[in-house]
Amino acid sequence: MSEPYHHVRFRWWNRADLEKIAEEFTGKYNVDMTHHPKDTMDPSLLKDQRDELIVTADTLMGHLSIFRAVLSQKKPEKFTAKDVELRRRVREIYSHDRSTPFPWMYSSETKYEVQ
Repeated sequence: MSEPYHHVRFRWWNRADLEKIAEEFTGKYNVDMTHHPKDTMDPSLLKDQRDELIVTADTLMGHLSIFRAVLSQKKPEKFTAKDVELRRRVREIYSHDRSTPFPWMYSSETKYEVQ
């Protein structure tokens, strides 16, 4: 393994329920919800999309937002069974490998090994 694992997944039409996902993952993984302040004067169109759920298995970490999930490792290591299960479940919840239903902008998945 020459590089850490990295992969981005997306939801297109409906938002992920981060509270529900946190409930599902709590007890299996380390779970931390990050709520970003929402100012009514903030001109950003995406201000309601800033909250993030950080889920950590053994070597794999997921940063989950309402439409996007980023799976990554800090250093290249073989996946444990817990990592494989987190990857599998995140791929079910975020079922697309590109940010749009149009046929461009694919996200490639880094190769990984399992212990």
